[in-house]
Amino acid sequence: MPSSGEAPAAAGFYTGALDVLIGSGIPFLVGGAYALACYTGIARDTKDLDVFVHPRQAERVLEVFAAAGYRTELTFPHWLGKVHSGDEVVDVIYSSGNGFAEVDDAWFAHAVPGAVLGRPVRLSPAEEMIWSKAFIMERERYDGADIAHVLRARGRDLDWTRLVRRFGAHWRVLLGHLVLFGFVYPGERDCIPTSVIRELLRRLEVEMNRPAPRGQVCAGTLLSRAQYLVDVERWGYEDVRRVNGIMSDEAIATWTAAIDGEPPRPADGQEVSPPGPPAGDWPPRAAA
Repeated sequence: MPSSGEAPAAAGFYTGALDVLIGSGIPFLVGGAYALACYTGIARDTKDLDVFVHPRQAERVLEVFAAAGYRTELTFPHWLGKVHSGDEVVDVIYSSGNGFAEVDDAWFAHAVPGAVLGRPVRLSPAEEMIWSKAFIMERERYDGADIAHVLRARGRDLDWTRLVRRFGAHWRVLLGHLVLFGFVYPGERDCIPTSVIRELLRRLEVEMNRPAPRGQVCAGTLLSRAQYLVDVERWGYEDVRRVNGIMSDEAIATWTAAIDGEPPRPADGQEVSPPGPPAGDWPPRAAA
């Protein structure tokens, strides 16, 4: 339970939703606040239940819930559907908002047995939880603390080889979180294997000795759908999601249109000069 104070109606909805999923026979994993509570002991209020499914099963899951009488929607076709009951929601997740952390067979192969609301379930692996949360750096939401807490609780038992591999060419994002972990928990730095830190620093050293990439590409859109719009809309940077084929133009447009409020803009009457573009080749390649 994320919170001992969760309303009975919400708990009943989530329990019923788990029963529908279990009865369907469709493989699913529980993530979000419930998995975080199981991994770290941190309980917090939540108005949703996050279930992770393979992309090929996403529409089928929504059909099963609709047949059971729930209101469903394919909210963002590239990563998310929802099941509604009043103010409570079940998020049916099969990728990530930035299109990068798609659920694949390895999520299920490394899932962890657990219990949620008295039901036996499998939890999203801690490694995949870290991977998907690492790229959430919006102004209104930053999941770095969740990552630090998972590392503190599970760092000594993680499959670090798989975790580093998950980040691929974007290993700098992982390195950033690991450096911050040592700042947050200076007395528990041994939760992170020194071999991992050394390998990522070795990659950084190799990169520093190479010519800087050529071309104006902004990878910030993998971290925030809103805060780097100025780069791709006004300053002439190419969106890395488009360059790497991570998201289609339609998916980017739909995801951007759903931002609450206006994207960052310069003050009226002011021109914002872009910083000097980097040089070299994009997308980045993992260091050998």
